[in-house]
Amino acid sequence: MTDAYQLIASPDTWIEGEALRQLAQTAALPGMRAAVGLPDLHPGKGYPIGAAFLSERIYPALVGNDIGCGMALWRTDLAVRKFKPERAAERLQGLEAPWDGDLADWRADFALEPTAFDAALGTIGGGNHFAEAQCVAEATDPAALSTLGIDRERMLLLVHSGSRGLGEAILRATIETQGHAGLDPAAPAAIDYVRRHDQALRWAEANRALIARRLLAALNAEGERTLDVWHNLVQPLDWHGERLWLHRKGAAPADRGAVVIPGSRGSLSYLVQPREESDQSLRSLAHGAGRKWKRGEARGRLSGRQRPEDLVTTALGGRVICEDKELLYDEAPENYKGIERVVADLREAGLIDVIATLRPVLTYKLRRPAHRQPGARQPPRGRHA
Repeated sequence: MTDAYQLIASPDTWIEGEALRQLAQTAALPGMRAAVGLPDLHPGKGYPIGAAFLSERIYPALVGNDIGCGMALWRTDLAVRKFKPERAAERLQGLEAPWDGDLADWRADFALEPTAFDAALGTIGGGNHFAEAQCVAEATDPAALSTLGIDRERMLLLVHSGSRGLGEAILRATIETQGHAGLDPAAPAAIDYVRRHDQALRWAEANRALIARRLLAALNAEGERTLDVWHNLVQPLDWHGERLWLHRKGAAPADRGAVVIPGSRGSLSYLVQPREESDQSLRSLAHGAGRKWKRGEARGRLSGRQRPEDLVTTALGGRVICEDKELLYDEAPENYKGIERVVADLREAGLIDVIATLRPVLTYKLRRPAHRQPGARQPPRGRHA
């Protein structure tokens, strides 16, 4: 057990006291070997978001209910100079409805068994999830950008979503039988959880891929995936000759190549290359800017000076599609910390090199107020949960 933790953040980075309390509390769980808070650290439901943990035991509650939540970046053949956000927005219709394609073939591509939640495959979900058309704002490392196959003259598509109701059902069933205690990795309950957890990871990856396919089809475009990473998971790790379990709770991997660290819909995203040595951060990175305000506070704070129609255009000139007013306020840029400070902290810690900055052009949330689809429960709200 450890009652200590490491925080990778500069003195200029504001971290809430409650987030630090949750980090210390989680670090003291039985079997916990190391706990690292990243610069986007903020409070969650009992456990902090924006952190990584190394443990002898498996803690399903620490992974959370959106198993496999993460981000995928797609290169497209859409020319930046010809991309018209208003015209594109008109074409993006019906994306909340179940996909009308062959789910059996889609599941087979990702080695997935049928689930009760498959009607939600290819849907973004509510809360913090989104799909965003982006363009390269600045290429800090043109050679690395070229190695990733990214053409500055072509649009990119960033998709952020997870396992929808499937992950929630897996966590709920595990908590009902096992509680919040850590699981012995050799116990049947742990083996069963890991099996279902791994399926949820593949389901989330399949979901992001299908979201991209649906958006690209609506825009009469072709695309190719550049990267796909998970932010919420637990995985076995050979840690200096010992087999332990790495939990990421709202943290991007530093051991799977380039990743995108997004800001809010009104700020730049950063495409970064992790450095080879990242043990100090448990081979993990910040996964976004991190929330500044609690959910439900934004409308009261902002409605007096910003109308809903003011929020559908960002300071960077981007267009936002979101027809749920509460969600429109909850995901306004003011809810988030500064992504520039988060990225600077990672650079100063020697964890990343910036490849490029990406500018949001069209952010898709949803076309109408969130509703439950058959067999699918809405994920928790919070852009980087």
